[in-house]
Amino acid sequence: MTATNWTRLYVIIVAVMAAFLAFLLWATPRDETGFLWTDPMIKGGWMAWTFPVALFFYIIASLLILMTLLAIRYPETPRRGVLRIETTRGDRLFITLLGSAFINLGWLYFFGGPLTWALILCLFYAAAVFRWV
Repeated sequence: MTATNWTRLYVIIVAVMAAFLAFLLWATPRDETGFLWTDPMIKGGWMAWTFPVALFFYIIASLLILMTLLAIRYPETPRRGVLRIETTRGDRLFITLLGSAFINLGWLYFFGGPLTWALILCLFYAAAVFRWV
C-alpha cells in the first residue's frame, strides 16, 4: 500500500472507532443530574452492560486493531527477553492483559475499593513487559 492508502485507512478506522465510542456515550443512561455510569445500558438485558464494561471491551478491541495494523504495516521478528522465550508484540500484549487481570484481582482481594492505584501499577507493568519481555 502507498502512504496515501495507509493514511486513508487510518482515518477510516479512527472515524469508525470514534463513532462507536460516541454511540457508547449516547447509550449511557442519564438523568437530570448527569450520566448514570453504573446503570445498565440495556434495560432488562441478559447482561448488565454498563458504560465501564462496554468501555473495557472497546479498549480491548482498539488494542487488537492497533496490534493488527502494526503487524501488517511493520512486520516484526520475534525477540527473546528476560523470560527466554520468543515473543512478538501480540504475545507481549497477551502477557500484559493476563498479568493486569491478576494485578487487579490481587488488588481487590488485599485492598478492595477503587482500582485507581491498581491501574497505575498495571501501566508500569505493561511498560516493563513491552520493554523487557
